[in-house]
Amino acid sequence: MQQFAFPASDEAATARLGHALAAALPETAAIALTGTLGAGKTRLVQALAAGCGVDPASVTSPTFVLCQIYRGARTLYHLDAYRVRDLDEFLELGVEEYFDGPGVTCIEWADRIAACLPEDHLEVHIEITGSESRTITCTSHGPVSDALVKALKSRLSERRS
Repeated sequence: MQQFAFPASDEAATARLGHALAAALPETAAIALTGTLGAGKTRLVQALAAGCGVDPASVTSPTFVLCQIYRGARTLYHLDAYRVRDLDEFLELGVEEYFDGPGVTCIEWADRIAACLPEDHLEVHIEITGSESRTITCTSHGPVSDALVKALKSRLSERRS
């Protein structure tokens, strides 16, 4: 298990992380997003989407529709588990196809459906540390996400130097 804590002082720093994440992601990836309401989960997905060639303005929280699909240079599946009643309802969204096929699957409120996550996934926890600042902690769960966290750490460390 690899872990990387990124101090984001503002939305521009969150955008930097999202772009670095998009650049480091393998062809198929699952990202489990956690954090309190208003922490910035959707904002991070917007930055990730921009890095995948999707207009970030088109990315909105899928709370009421549960799943949004965005197509750019890469396909982005954006799911929200906040309103799902149980694991079965989440699985009925067809998430296993998203997890297995090419594309990036981002799940907001992923802690609610943790048992459904693929074995190898990236956990991204966003903690509010100030009015604009956040600490974004990326934790790997599996060998593919281990390499992803290492690459992310390297990319973001180079930019701070």
